[in-house]
Order: sequence, then structure tokens, then C-alpha cells
Amino acid sequence: MGKDKLPYSAKELFKRGPQLTYRGRNLDQIAFPLGGIGTGTISLGGWGQFRDWEIQNRPAKGFSPPDCFFTIKVREEGKEPVTRVVQGPPSGDYIGGGHSMQRNAGEGLPHFSQVSFKGEYPTAIVQLRDPDLPVRVTLEAFNPLIPLNDRDSGIPVAILLYHVRNTSRQDISISLYGNLTNIVGHPDPEGRVNQARHGPGFTGLYLTTSKHDAASPQFGSMALVTMWEDAAVWPQQKGGLAKFWEAIALSDEFPPRGEGTSPTGTVAAHAVIKPVSEIVIPFFIIWHFPVFEHWQKRKGDNGLERATTWRNYYATQWKDAWDVAEYLVCNYDRLYEETRRFHDTLFASTLPTYVLDAVSSQISVLRTTTCIRLEDGTFYGFEGCNNSGGCCEGSCTHVWNYAQALTYLFPNLQRSMMEAHLNWSMSDDGYIQFRMPLPLGTRAQAGFVPCADGQMGLVMQAYREWLLSGDDAWLRRVWPQVKKALEFAWKYWDADRDGVMEGVQHNTYDMEWWGPNTMTGSLYLGALRAGEEMARLAGDTEAAAIYRKLFEKGSVWTDRNLFNGEYFEQKVNPKANDAWPEPYRTVNDRGKDDKFPDWPKWQYGKGCLADQLIGQWYAVMLGLGYIYDKEHVRAALESVFRYNWRRTLDDHPCTLRIYAVNDEAGLLIGTWPKGGRPGYAFWFCDEVWCGIEYQVASHLLYEGMVEQGLAVVKGVRDRYRGDKRNPWNEIECGHHYARSMASYALLTALSGFRYCAATQTIGFEPRVSETDFRSFFSVASGWGLLAQKARGRERDLVIRVDYGSLPLRRIVTPLVAKRGARVAVNLGGPTRGATIERTDDGAYAILLDRPIVIQRGDILKVTIS
Repeated sequence: MGKDKLPYSAKELFKRGPQLTYRGRNLDQIAFPLGGIGTGTISLGGWGQFRDWEIQNRPAKGFSPPDCFFTIKVREEGKEPVTRVVQGPPSGDYIGGGHSMQRNAGEGLPHFSQVSFKGEYPTAIVQLRDPDLPVRVTLEAFNPLIPLNDRDSGIPVAILLYHVRNTSRQDISISLYGNLTNIVGHPDPEGRVNQARHGPGFTGLYLTTSKHDAASPQFGSMALVTMWEDAAVWPQQKGGLAKFWEAIALSDEFPPRGEGTSPTGTVAAHAVIKPVSEIVIPFFIIWHFPVFEHWQKRKGDNGLERATTWRNYYATQWKDAWDVAEYLVCNYDRLYEETRRFHDTLFASTLPTYVLDAVSSQISVLRTTTCIRLEDGTFYGFEGCNNSGGCCEGSCTHVWNYAQALTYLFPNLQRSMMEAHLNWSMSDDGYIQFRMPLPLGTRAQAGFVPCADGQMGLVMQAYREWLLSGDDAWLRRVWPQVKKALEFAWKYWDADRDGVMEGVQHNTYDMEWWGPNTMTGSLYLGALRAGEEMARLAGDTEAAAIYRKLFEKGSVWTDRNLFNGEYFEQKVNPKANDAWPEPYRTVNDRGKDDKFPDWPKWQYGKGCLADQLIGQWYAVMLGLGYIYDKEHVRAALESVFRYNWRRTLDDHPCTLRIYAVNDEAGLLIGTWPKGGRPGYAFWFCDEVWCGIEYQVASHLLYEGMVEQGLAVVKGVRDRYRGDKRNPWNEIECGHHYARSMASYALLTALSGFRYCAATQTIGFEPRVSETDFRSFFSVASGWGLLAQKARGRERDLVIRVDYGSLPLRRIVTPLVAKRGARVAVNLGGPTRGATIERTDDGAYAILLDRPIVIQRGDILKVTIS
């Protein structure tokens, strides 16, 4: 499908504006995750309910403790008090298990009659209205998210700000009641302890256990606290939900007299609100379950099965939930302000609305149960998660290969995951087991075949980390291991060292390519280019020369032998397995194809593979240039869009997992426009994966095929609109799938952003809204906003730092390519000197007369005339 056949109008593709507000049935599937990195989450549902309490070191889709919800009682002079659950009308599943709809969140009690939901991650807004009440309630919910500050972005809390506005012309009094049920020890209900407590500047309910000791995975604590001055605590309700309703709706005495035995307690905040005025009552739901239990049990020396345990990172920072509460209260203003600054800067970006939605929504994956932090702070990730357990463990290299958000927002965590692989997943010969075992310090065993795309991607990621940080000492430290990982390719994949992977290559499709192809091959060539640059930086000039020679040889061969005039094919090699010893040879042998008897199963041959240029995608992001002929690259991308992207899947047969269906749009992983589909084509070829859609879309954007790239993104996000799927949970092999964090590359592609910390060079080339463009940026030292604006014959470039700092010497921009261009540079003082130069790759740049450091709150303005 060419540009002239795009199904969307330019107006639809380039539309900017506020994020979507969800109403009606589009609220049904919403579950907005609230929690920190490595802490687990509580999700906020579409009508304001709490759902999916995944806070006990395991996924727990569908788990909701009984009676955890908020209620408001409004007293207006001369009228009977009115009490409502602070939610909209419950919807979704009305049947449950056949006996009742869900009833854990007060579904059967009176609610507000009108509700809407708006999510701008990390913040969600629920607006509640009811004509019978003289108040409007807006719930603002978030967890602190501050790029580059991983500690404050890893607090186990859901922060709830209830904005209550008096819409009447007289004073009204309100009471806001929050319920929290003690689930410490779950599923064991014995020994639960509920306490009313007071701290400096806050009041709350503290929940723990007297039965389980501190070394048990069932040990922990929870808290519900408020900083509101007029607050009271009912530690344990009595008599169930009916008696709770009677106590708050039909009585003015709180807390009620007498002791209860329920595991549910209540915290109440009381206030009087002046006419046409608003108050904000904060509540914090906090959890602290310090002991993580391995999901697999192994036999010990005594023959008994047991699971290894370790402490969560957050448990090394705070001793229990009350300790977390004290930290939050003491630092609340800063945490709110810095989170708000990140939110406002990100959403100031002038990207099309659905693109910004794709970027922001998938950042949430970092703070779901897909990701954990080990005791020493090391970041570890599953591929995704099932309803009750992680899915596909090990910080899997071939899936996390696609994810880009972590390295820009929390580069120290990305490094920790990489270093863990280099230290514990690598054998002496450079073989990397692509799934890292736990607990940390367990040496991976080379029992399965290594993964070609994941291992070569790891090499490119090392160069990416150096670009963003400029940390030469770190690069020199890891270079010996990175070098070993790269040169392992010469053992089996490229045994003849000609720059082409002819051997059997295990990959992200959970099978093996036999023979040369550009999916793993482009990552190999990209790794050679990255390796060349890193070797030079490390003083290893001999290795740099070898890598360069191999790169050039492999690039030429691939263009000549795999490009078919439209895209790159696979050249199936039936003898590819001959070089592998046992047990790998047996692992690689999955039987024969029935249409091509000489071929092994699960190849693609003449097919058009969606991510056939993933290594080139990486290369353009890292400024490594073209690894294949430029025109061939563009033609191949055009073919992927033409042949693999479908505006509707009505007539598409998918016999495996279904991620897009009926009239939905999607990018097929594999197609055979020239025929030759094997009888046993690789098994996921007919599926649609969000992460690969984002990878292809961002690559299209980088190559200037903007409308095609945007169409792919719009197709993805149109599938996730709350009615069928949760907008904050893109699935693949599990919930919150890590590959979807490829969406962050949409931001770098549309802004043309690049940064090299070592040379203090920033690149900026907007591909949309060029005359009035803004974009969030983040590197290892700081983050902020880039802007470009036209004023008559002049152009202003603005760099604003909102956190940290940005060392800068050079700005690469096409705006100074015109002859006679002049620049004026200002950083809050006298105009600074600057010249225009050509860079090594032929681009144009503004060179400042001396290096500067843009500090937090500073704005650099460059005027080009």
C-alpha cells in the first residue's frame, strides 16, 4: 500500500490535542497501574475502582481484596446527608462466576451517576458528577515518576488526591472514608494486625501480621494514611459491609463504638467547604512486602523442595509501610512537583495525540510486575506476565532488544541489566544464555542454543549506553566482555568470518533461521559497526580494523545476494547445522518442511519479514549510518508497509494467537508477496505484535516515510481504546509486554533526537510540525524540552533543562544548511559566539565557541536567521 492509498486522512494522522477522555463502555477494560519500579501495582479502573492488586511480588490479575474503596458523605444544611461510593456506575462483567457480578469494591452501593477517565501516564484523572450532590469530585492518582531518579520512582505507593468542589452557595461538610483490607499473609488469614497510628503530619491505618516472621514471603505491611488534619481511624470494622454502610451513611458517629474483628479498617477525613470552593484531600495506599520468593522450587540437599528467596530493593530503602509513609510525607511537595514537571514536559510535546499516547502509556511497563529490582538494585525483567506469574523470565535479550524507554529514562537500570548478563549469563567463550537465572549470582548454564539477535543487540546497546553517558571508564571496564560477546559470532554463526551469518541462528521467534538473512544479519553488521567504534575508544585499534573489514564485506554481500529488488529475503541453508556440536545440533533440528523437503521447518525464504531491518533501525538511532545500500533500505521498508500492514484483518487467517482481529488494523510479521511460503513457515508469522509494529513505524519515520509510520501507530492505539483492551496493557506473550517499549523510539524518530555525551553533541530534526515543534528529551545527565519555532525568516531553537544538567558544545540541525545562515546563542546572559560547521557525516552543526552546561531551570536559545 503506497502513500496514495493510506486509509487515514492527513488531518487524522497529524492531529494534535488533549489525550482521549474515556466514557461509557470504553471504561470497561481500563486498569491504570499505580506503583513504582520493582514494587508491584494497584490498578485504577475506568470508573474509579481499585482492581488487580499486584503488590505481593506476583502478578494478580483479577485479585481485589474485599471492601477496598472510598466513600463520601455530604451534609448540606436543611437536607438529609447523601452518601456515595467515590466511583462511577460499575460496568464490565455483570455475571462474574454465575452467582453475582464483582462485589469487592462496593459495586452494590450507591455511586456517582456520571464518570469519565483520562490517563496521561504517570497521572490518571477520574471525574465524578451527580445531580443529587452539591459537590464534584475529581480523583488525581499517580505514583512518583522522575526520570534519572530511580529511588523516588520506586516507592510502593498509590497516591490519591481527591479534589472536592462545593458547587452550592452555602457551606457544606463532607467526610471522605477510605477502606483498606489487611491481606498480609495471604492466603493465610490468621494473625492479621490492624492498628491506628499517628505520625508527624499524618494519620493512618497500619496493617501487618503477628504470625509470619520477617524472613517469610508472606510477611509484610500495608498502610492507608492521610495528611489531612481532621482525620480519624477505625482500625477494624465490624459486621461486614452492611454494618459499614450503616456506620457511615446512617450515623454521624465516627469511629463507631466497640471493637470490630474485620480485617478491613477505615480512615476518615472531615472538612467544611466554602461555597464555590475546592479542597484537596490526599490519601496514600502503601504496601511493603520485603521478601521475594522464586517462582520455581528446587530440591535441596535434604531432598525437600523449596524456593529461593531474596529481598526487594525497596525493602533495603524503607523498613516497612509506615517508614514509607514518613518518607512520603516529608518529601511529598518535591515528589509531586518533580513528577508533575515530567508529566507536563512530556505532554508539552507536539506529537500527534495517539503517538504521545503510545509513548507515554508503554512507559508504564517499567512499573508493572513485568519488572522487578533485586536486592542490590539490579533491574530484571520478564517478557511479560500471566495472570498469576511472570511469563518468560530472564531479562530475555531478544525481547528487551526492542525496548527503548528504560535506557533514556533510567540509564543506570539499563546498565545494571546489561552488566548482569555480561557477568552471569556469559560463558568463557562469549556464549550468552539469553535468559539470566536468579537469584543474582547464579551462573547461567549453556544448555540451550544462544540467541543471535539478542546477543548482537546487546553489543549495540553497550554503545548506546556510552553515547548517552559519555562514561569512558565504564566502557573500558565492560569492553572485554562486550568484545567476547561480539566475537562469539565467529564460532558458529559466521564461522568463515565473511561478515555474513550462514549458521543456525536462534531468534526472538523462538526458533532458528538456517542461513543468511537480514533480521539477525543486520544486528550482526550493526554490532560490528558499534564494536568498531567502541574498540577505537578502548584503544583496541586492531579489533576495530577487523570489525570494519568484516562489516564492509558482509554489507556488500547482503545487498548483492539477499535484496530481491523490493526487500531482503532469507537464503535458506540446509547445511547450516553442520557446524554445531551436540547437544546444540539436536536442539536446532526441528524436522523438515513438507513443501521444500530439503529445508528445515520454520523458515521464511522469499517472505517479507516485518523486522528484517532491526539492526539498521538501531544503527540510525545510534548514528552509525547505513549498513546496507540506502535505496535498498528505503525500498525494503516501503515493501514492509505495502505487503505486511493491513487496514483491516477481516479476511486474514490467523491460526495461532490473536492480537488483532476483524476490522482492526495491524502489521503482519510475515507475508509472501512473491509466493514461496513454506509448508511450515515460522510459527508466529501470521500474528500482529505491538512491539514490532512500533519498531517498524519508528524506522519508517526515521526514513522520512512519516504518513506510513504514523498509520502503523494509529492502527495499534485504535485497538487499545478501553472497550476491548486496556490502553495501559499491550499484550503479546503476557500482559505489559516489554517489547512494546519500542514505542519510545517514536519520540526520538519524530524529533530527530540524537546525543553524544562525549562530544557534547545534540541532534534535532523534527519530522512533524516543523514550524512549531516541542519534544521531551532525556539523556544520562538530565532531561527537559527541545523546541523549534519559525518567526518570519528566523528560526528559534530552544533547549530547556528541567532536571539535572546538559553539557553541550554542538547542535546538529539542518536549519543552518542554507548559505549565509547566521546564528545568535543566548543562555540567560550576553550573546555567545558560535560558528557553523560540517560534521564528519556531512551534516550541518552549530559549534559553540566554548562548552557550556545547561543547568536545571536554564534555557538555551539559538536564533537562526
